[in-house]
Amino acid sequence: MTLKDVERELFARWPETQLQPSTERIRALMDLLGGPQHGYPVIHVTGTNGKTSTARMIDALLRARDLRVGRFTSPHLETIRERISVDGEPLDAEGFVGAYEDVRPYVEMVDASHEVPMSYFEVLTGMAYAAFAETPVDVAVVEVGMGGSWDATNVADGAVAVVTPIAIDHTRYLGNTVEQIAGEKAGIIKAGSTAVLAHQQVPVAEILLRRAAEVGSVVAREGLEFGVTGRDLAVGGQQLSLRGLRASYDQVFLPLFGAHQAGNAACALAAVEAFTGGEQELDPDIVRAGFADVRSPGRLERIRTSPAILVDATHNPAGMAATAEALAESFTFTRLVGVVAMMADKDVRGMLEALEPVLAEIVVTRNSSPRSMGVDELAGLAEEIFGPDRVHAAARLDDAVDQAVAAAEELGELAGAGVLVTGSVVTAGDARWLLARG
Repeated sequence: MTLKDVERELFARWPETQLQPSTERIRALMDLLGGPQHGYPVIHVTGTNGKTSTARMIDALLRARDLRVGRFTSPHLETIRERISVDGEPLDAEGFVGAYEDVRPYVEMVDASHEVPMSYFEVLTGMAYAAFAETPVDVAVVEVGMGGSWDATNVADGAVAVVTPIAIDHTRYLGNTVEQIAGEKAGIIKAGSTAVLAHQQVPVAEILLRRAAEVGSVVAREGLEFGVTGRDLAVGGQQLSLRGLRASYDQVFLPLFGAHQAGNAACALAAVEAFTGGEQELDPDIVRAGFADVRSPGRLERIRTSPAILVDATHNPAGMAATAEALAESFTFTRLVGVVAMMADKDVRGMLEALEPVLAEIVVTRNSSPRSMGVDELAGLAEEIFGPDRVHAAARLDDAVDQAVAAAEELGELAGAGVLVTGSVVTAGDARWLLARG
């Protein structure tokens, strides 16, 4: 099989946006494969925002300690291979095809014995767990797809469960309140684990702490047991002082922007400290090296200069508010123009409202997903928030970027002009592909 053959078969299955919440099918697959997810320790990451960045930071810190790390994240930006990484790199095409071919006969057996066939995400999860066992890895860092309790990744019992900030998202499956969503995400906290909890709204924190008490999990809370004690802007990112579970670490350079990424770094550090166990602090030089090596594509990522073009994968209001705050803090644009394409099933109004204070103008368009909101509908919403004079529309993303660049340069202050492409992971991936080849 070729990679395209594998993608074709995977894409023919139920997509990530169509779920029948259950771990029955993935458990059946894991049983047939001999339980590969139990062959190595797992650090499990859930939350609403910051999961992928936090998983990447944990991965980088563990690799800095010379551990072989498997990482499973979703969704991908440009290639499906990004989802399954070993030693910091996505599986190559041959390795990805091999991982699929290894599980394919067993997937077909599960399909035949269940009323609902395995979904796209379930098969990918099975591939990741099997690939990590085959490699083998010393530890796997696993990001949930959605929720926690019934997420396909939850067939593993994480030695450490990390919960990044929880907000409203995926209401169709997780519930309409933060309490309901927290209840689902708390499901990754298992008996005997350490629960590393980012700053949370009070009702969310109460639910997570209750779950930890019920199952006998040790709790580490940002702002109490660990946290960010200092933060300064730096060229290309920020300089942090972090208090971990056992020691403090100064002069930590993080090549990512925003207070939210500093919080993610604190959670990642606590997770690695909890995973390593014992009372001895981590080597500060290893901590610094690990964080300095972190890359999180599509998270306020600068991919062009003159004018600067930033790509950001934010796709819910809470995340967009954090992005807007990071833009205002870390960049000195005299004129910032947005290129926005968003999924129709998201809180589009909430995201646009969060963006309005930091954008001079906005160009609305659509991305490559069939779920993308139509340009006319998106333009109508944008005009209500930005006013008609600040809103432009383009049917294609490449034309939208061209319009935004022209609008950013309109004042003739090229050095202070910027373009932000955002609204969805798909939008960010499309923009990276387009601009890397432009």
